[in-house]
Amino acid sequence: MLNSALDPTDLEILRLLQRDASLTNKELSYKLHKSIATIHERVRRLKEQGYIQRIVAILDRKKIDKTLIAFSQVLLNDHTATTLNTFEKEVVKFPEVMECFQMTGTFDFILRIATRDMEEYHLFYRKLATLPKITSVQSFFVLSETKSDTAYPL
Repeated sequence: MLNSALDPTDLEILRLLQRDASLTNKELSYKLHKSIATIHERVRRLKEQGYIQRIVAILDRKKIDKTLIAFSQVLLNDHTATTLNTFEKEVVKFPEVMECFQMTGTFDFILRIATRDMEEYHLFYRKLATLPKITSVQSFFVLSETKSDTAYPL
């Protein structure tokens, strides 16, 4: 359930910016039939309140030579807070790790890894294997991408 502090205009600003974060306040004001000052204030408030965490450009990974995507499941050999926190703190330092999620189920973490090719993945895997308390890593490689979206439904 969405925060009741968001009215329909706030929601529409969020919808529009999720699809195109380069929209200016002037463009948003035109699309929403609101003044530029109103839009400016709302966007500022949405940022301050953490609804908008950051504004990014989404790159074509193939054009920047990151064509191999892997999902790696990591199992640790103990589950103390120290071990979990240490793993998280260290794994996010690897530039190949695009996402890291702590999971329920058989594995403790799932990582989304982006590399140039299998050779670069192998180098990453060797770095990953140096982290303490890892029992196993099971990786799955993406053959094709049917959908990749960054916008949440609102």
